[in-house]
Amino acid sequence: MNKIGIIGFGKMGQIRCDAINSSGLGKVVSIYDPSPITTPFHIAESENEILNDKTIDSIFICTPNYLNCNLTKKALSLGKNVFCEKPPAFTSAEVQEIITVEKRSGKKLMYGFNHRHHPSIKEMKKIVDSGDFGKVIWMRGRYGKSVDSNYYNDWRSQKKYSGGGILIDQGIHMLDLFLYLGGNFDKVHAAVSKLFWKLDVEDNVFATLENSKTGLVASLHSTMTQWRHLFSLEVFLEKGYLVINGLKTSSGTYGDEILTIARNRSSAPAASWEDEVTKEYKIDTSWNSEIIEFFSAIDENRPVKFGNSNDALVLMEIVDKIYEYS
Repeated sequence: MNKIGIIGFGKMGQIRCDAINSSGLGKVVSIYDPSPITTPFHIAESENEILNDKTIDSIFICTPNYLNCNLTKKALSLGKNVFCEKPPAFTSAEVQEIITVEKRSGKKLMYGFNHRHHPSIKEMKKIVDSGDFGKVIWMRGRYGKSVDSNYYNDWRSQKKYSGGGILIDQGIHMLDLFLYLGGNFDKVHAAVSKLFWKLDVEDNVFATLENSKTGLVASLHSTMTQWRHLFSLEVFLEKGYLVINGLKTSSGTYGDEILTIARNRSSAPAASWEDEVTKEYKIDTSWNSEIIEFFSAIDENRPVKFGNSNDALVLMEIVDKIYEYS
């Protein structure tokens, strides 16, 4: 059984800890966090204690964004498998550095993009890949939340710690889903603004992504001035459409996770919805699904299928392009 060390035991560290132990595939043996914590597990005195512990097989990095890149490189170079929360780094150039260390280490590296593992997304991906609805023509994703004045005291509000605002915090998940469902994009146009909170990180991003070979276009709105939390992903294909509204999360603020499926209408009126099929997903299984993928890649000695370093590189290349517009 994989012996695990966790660096960072805030919300994400605790979520990962629960998923690891419930999977039966790993065992948490040591945890480090700079703040006082209460846990039944051994509490390390420093991150280096975990990094240098020869009994630990894999390290979960659940720290503020600015620590992710260096901790990942250090853990890999010390012979540990690594699971790191998003974003992988601040830039694609930093991800290239990580990949160099990863290849030299021969260890497994996976990034925490749990949205790919939501059951509604899995179903959507299955339908897209089947070809039953033809090719994807366009996609539209909206992902927004509201923050309050406490955000000024959060490390996420300072670019030197976060690397960016709502795009790198939340919108990055939607970009990852665009890549997952539609393939890569070589053209990017964006409007990046900070009109309301007036911090050194953005509070809104409007971006259009295009694949010049296939003509596929994806539209993103990522915002922290969405006064009602919202998740909406629309995928329109040649023969029908797939729409997810709502997302099952621990906060419960994004509404019910519902996937709507329908074929093109052969006759007017187009606004008749009787052919739609809806599926509701009441349990968030994404965290456990991610953990199983990570440990399976280790145990089977195979490449990580989802959230691997190449996925991270392609994603951060798009993030770089969007931030160029700011």
